[in-house]
Amino acid sequence: MNDERINEFTDEVSQLQLRAGRGDRERLLLAVGTVALVAGIVLTIAGGIAASGSAVPADQTAAIATGSYIGLALLIAGAALFIRYSVGRMLRFWLVRIVHEQRTETDRLIAAIEKMGQRN
Repeated sequence: MNDERINEFTDEVSQLQLRAGRGDRERLLLAVGTVALVAGIVLTIAGGIAASGSAVPADQTAAIATGSYIGLALLIAGAALFIRYSVGRMLRFWLVRIVHEQRTETDRLIAAIEKMGQRN
């Protein structure tokens, strides 16, 4: 009975005529988020080190502006992209799992009802 449901589901999905390739874009944006996150951390640390290594206030301000602020912006943007696409992936997996479990439970209930009908 479960094979019938799988075949029905496969046929229904093929009739939807969905575009493919969306996963590639999500993987790319997840990778961009990860790279931006790491680059932001590196730039923030480098800006802090450059600012603390200079005695001239103008050089310190320039180092903070170019390193730390840009690094913080990259860090925030990278974290946002990483969290968005990681959570999105996890929620899709969770949804598919719940649908599969509910269909399996429905199949069990139908089989039990059919058994009870055959006994009576």
